[in-house]
Amino acid sequence: MSQERRGSWRPVLLCGLALVGGLVSGCSGAAQSGGPAAERSTGQLSQWVDGATVESVARTLGVQLPEAATEAKAGHLQGLQDDGLILAFVLPTADVDAFVDRLKPERPLGLREQPLTHSTNPTTPFSHLGLPEPDLLAQVREGQVCAPCEEDLNWLRIAVARVDDRTSRVYLRGVD
Repeated sequence: MSQERRGSWRPVLLCGLALVGGLVSGCSGAAQSGGPAAERSTGQLSQWVDGATVESVARTLGVQLPEAATEAKAGHLQGLQDDGLILAFVLPTADVDAFVDRLKPERPLGLREQPLTHSTNPTTPFSHLGLPEPDLLAQVREGQVCAPCEEDLNWLRIAVARVDDRTSRVYLRGVD
């Protein structure tokens, strides 16, 4: 190949290398900045709703809190398409089955004897409420209540874990 022909490709090659180098450095910078691009550019993909109450979350989930319920806590995570709703409370263990029956679950609750062995990262974590995650507890009764549910609720799951000899914590997680 002549010196003249080889020299004509040099500017094109240099421009191509510069372009590829710029793309690579831009991508690696985005990956190192911590978080999805949409999260960085618009603030957040989802956020916890300030002022969400036990009553408002229970109403959206279609659940009536039992009179004997104590330590009730709730959270509402507003998302782009769907909202996550969590509700937890403590009941006397003797009252749990009656509460579960009123929800009319699709199947009887199953017993999970061991904590889940894989790392879980729920989209609506109960740790937001200062509670242990039911997935990380042993001896938990759990199951699907409905999917799809009535109104705008997409699905509702329940988990029940003993707190002590007399009480159990009921965890409800739904998507609206």
